[in-house]
Amino acid sequence: MIRVVLVDDQELVRAGFRMVLGAQPDIEIVAEAADGAAAVTALREISADVVLMDVRMPRMDGVEATRLILAKPDAPKVLILTTFDLDEYAFAAIRAGASGFLLKDVPPDDLLSAIRSVHAGDAVVAPSTTRRLLDLVVAYLPNEARPTRDPRVLTAREREVLLHVARGLSNVEIAGQLHLAEATVKTHLGRILAKLELRDRAQAVVYAYESGLITSRPKG
Repeated sequence: MIRVVLVDDQELVRAGFRMVLGAQPDIEIVAEAADGAAAVTALREISADVVLMDVRMPRMDGVEATRLILAKPDAPKVLILTTFDLDEYAFAAIRAGASGFLLKDVPPDDLLSAIRSVHAGDAVVAPSTTRRLLDLVVAYLPNEARPTRDPRVLTAREREVLLHVARGLSNVEIAGQLHLAEATVKTHLGRILAKLELRDRAQAVVYAYESGLITSRPKG
């Protein structure tokens, strides 16, 4: 059973997610919170696997709440909920350790898939979401917050894989594009994360844009 916490200051948003998640036999909503501070408090008392976290809320926003939640051992995964006009917050939350981001109007099937993927240890960088978000957010990336690891530590193949990841392709799609086995793509991605000192696929996407590896407008 996947234990989920809903964090959003809008009751209607939480109600919508509650309806979708409550119908799933493998998902249980164990708590709800209307702001980040309440979420942090709740997670001191209960255990959870995945937190759906809004970014802009009263008292404590989702970025700070994510930092505090993930600073503790055995912390749950955090999925950020964002809207088009607040996309830059999603990137700040991923820097804080979130496993990915979703648009608030995400289709139910995509929401469920994201929760299950994160619970399984993956990061959610869905192709359609990634391209739509990055198209808007890349303009907001601050020049002073550049990555400390030089992309030149990557081999040519690793850089190629990273570029495909940043454009929103799945491992299967990357394998097809590069004529590699899926297991080989996973191996390359693991080496990329280790060399660049990144936590997961979501941070790899942000790194590719912040480091300047991708500067053009995302396609698709």
